[in-house]
Amino acid sequence: MSTTQSDRLRGLLEPLVAARGLDLEDVEMSKAGKRRMLRIIVDSDEGVELDACAELSREVSDKLDESDVMGEDEYVLEVSSPGADRPLSEHRHYVRAIGRLVKFQLAEGGELIARILDVDDEGMDLEVPGVKGRKATARRIAFSDIAKARVEIEFNRKDKKEEEA
Repeated sequence: MSTTQSDRLRGLLEPLVAARGLDLEDVEMSKAGKRRMLRIIVDSDEGVELDACAELSREVSDKLDESDVMGEDEYVLEVSSPGADRPLSEHRHYVRAIGRLVKFQLAEGGELIARILDVDDEGMDLEVPGVKGRKATARRIAFSDIAKARVEIEFNRKDKKEEEA
């Protein structure tokens, strides 16, 4: 997708997405056979429900039909929330991941798996799980020290409410 088309799409879509209290995370265009696939990824601090995606999809479809930004060729529209394993790249992504286990690729090399405890403007406070019965340790990491980060899926983690009970 050309930068101009991407910018036009974002300019057209951001007001619709923001009006629903959502963040426009990404706009992706790809080929799907003879058709094009337009994928719009939205999120919020509370997550995104399926009904919200469906309603937004109808609004986006109407708006795209009114404009010429997609041209005359057919396309498939998909509006969804980001997957659980999406990369963390924005400050708000880290804030939304507080309490989650994250795998960090460090800028100087190596990796770190830790739970995000708190996030501020410079970086975050982490809890690094102990290995082989050792206690967890606290660690501070600056955003500038992170090359990549992704939430780790946990299947057996206790919910905070269970821990408090």
